[in-house]
Amino acid sequence: MSADIFSTNPVLENERVLLRPLTEADYDHLLPFSLKEPGIWKYGLVTAAGEENLRQYLAQAVKNREERKEYPFIVYDKLAGRFAGSTRFYDIQQHWLSTQLGYTWYGSAFQRTGLNRHCKFLLLSYVFENWGLERCEFRADANNAPSITAMKAIGCVPEGVLRNHMPTAQGGRRDSIILSILRTEWESGVREALLEKIR
Repeated sequence: MSADIFSTNPVLENERVLLRPLTEADYDHLLPFSLKEPGIWKYGLVTAAGEENLRQYLAQAVKNREERKEYPFIVYDKLAGRFAGSTRFYDIQQHWLSTQLGYTWYGSAFQRTGLNRHCKFLLLSYVFENWGLERCEFRADANNAPSITAMKAIGCVPEGVLRNHMPTAQGGRRDSIILSILRTEWESGVREALLEKIR
């Protein structure tokens, strides 16, 4: 039997990072990224670039949590002493013991610093050890090589590509690559390998 993330309202934390539920009050924390780094959302399905887009982004994320569709987090980098970005669980299928993990973005100062691996370790630990799920799926624009490389580096297994899968925020449509980690893989080596990388 899996736990109910919406009743638990988890706050995930280690020595490097804290992830807590995203709220509309986080507008001021994320506005600098929205105004100064619009390229963050180049490959995203939705954009938070610009004040109005950020307000809509936060409002929709909170609404989706209230409707039990998604569970968004804000990311706080303890090492830098600053908020760094956001990530979320979505397409939550508790009856199938499955979720997707994505909508992940960080400001440029936090990219390639090891922060993402700390976040993914906490999130995946929660998925398999607390939430009790069997599968965590990841998707990305098939052209987003840095994101795909990062997912493979934490132990994700590529499963295939959905061609002409969905519209992008910039117009046009994208191919989406699907990757995943299974509970059995997490327990049989992925957890320890990722833990070793963040030590």
